Amino acid sequence: MPALTLEDDELIIATQLAKPDTTFVICLCAQWCSACREYRQVFDTLAQHYPDLCFIWIDIETHADRLNDLEVEDFPTMLIEDAVGTRFFGTVLPHPQIIQQLLAHLPMLPVLTDAPTLRTLLD
Repeated sequence: MPALTLEDDELIIATQLAKPDTTFVICLCAQWCSACREYRQVFDTLAQHYPDLCFIWIDIETHADRLNDLEVEDFPTMLIEDAVGTRFFGTVLPHPQIIQQLLAHLPMLPVLTDAPTLRTLLD
């Protein structure tokens, strides 16, 4: 299944948010960004390779009202959050290997206490 979107999959996302053990992999992008448009297919392919994780594609301009004061400085920006907290929040090069490496080492990544969490942004 390709990555979920707030436009089309709000009920599925709400169900996943209600499960405390869901791991989210969120790409924060903008439609006008050519790097984001090119990365979308890569992100969808990653979602298909990791069916136990919840991949969400969020256009930060379309959903600015829901993202409050979230600061996205460059694109694509990734937010990876598991049951413990946000493990990664930052800009990445649009290559699948980067996300694969982050996911392979996810349990070893520290919880970022000053990073946003998807659960608080979308609840």
